[in-house]
Amino acid sequence: MQRPSLSQLQTLAEVAGSGSFLAAARKLGLTQPAVSLRIRELEQTVGLRLIERVGKKATLTRAGTTLLGFVREIEATLDEALRVLADQAGSVSGQVRLGTGATACIHLLPPVLRRLKERYPEIEITVRTGNSAEILAALGDNILDAAVVTLPAQGRSFAVTPLVTDELVAIFAAADAPSEDVTPQFFAGRKALLLYETAGNSRGLIDQWFRQGGELAKPGMELGNIEAIKKMVGAGLGPSIVPAMAVADDHEGLAVRSLVPRLERRLGLVLRRDKVPDRALKAVIAALEGLSGSPLDGPSLDRILRA
Repeated sequence: MQRPSLSQLQTLAEVAGSGSFLAAARKLGLTQPAVSLRIRELEQTVGLRLIERVGKKATLTRAGTTLLGFVREIEATLDEALRVLADQAGSVSGQVRLGTGATACIHLLPPVLRRLKERYPEIEITVRTGNSAEILAALGDNILDAAVVTLPAQGRSFAVTPLVTDELVAIFAAADAPSEDVTPQFFAGRKALLLYETAGNSRGLIDQWFRQGGELAKPGMELGNIEAIKKMVGAGLGPSIVPAMAVADDHEGLAVRSLVPRLERRLGLVLRRDKVPDRALKAVIAALEGLSGSPLDGPSLDRILRA
């Protein structure tokens, strides 16, 4: 047996309720022949006579009465489904997959994620860390919904919005703090220099800073973990260049010096241009506005938020 359509079942209920095909047609916004056709097709589907006509009066047969009971149950179920969906539409829930670097994950995002959790407890945020290239590759493959990475973020498929500027600074064991300016020439010949691994954008900025000063970065060790770098520097194994946010609240045993010339990196929000954000992702984007101190804008982001 084929399944009746909802429109056919609705028509049966209207005919039963109004007592005539004409009245049902007026209520449904149909012609009387259209109502008759729906009832005839419904009877053919179930293989039983559902309505008897006596003059202009339409009454249900026994089979029609039985089916109408189920129609009422179906209508009640649909009403409940619509109420549930309305509740969901009014709330902010869902999963957001966010990618970022380890330093931003530790020192920048926790207050943002805490405020999000307090305001929108039904949002589930998962965070993946890695260098910028890894995170952007995952974003391009739609494994992530959004990314906060050190710029630049290359790719025609990406919408990029700057968030914050962070100074890159030199750190030393407190006992080794220099008195002279920390220039590229200062590091020349210092084989104990500890730096980020070469794959990240921050390391690229550091290498460019050395080149512009006529030097080459020659690290004694390359590590991918900023906290490990800080521990090794504090143990006297050599100086390093790290984001200022990494030592803003925790630099015990370390001396922090600005570079000459000054070096900065920019962190930005990156989304796929074709991303259609749900309420949860829009809430995360709105929370990230707090990092920039002003509403995020730009043609690409505006298109995404209006989707």
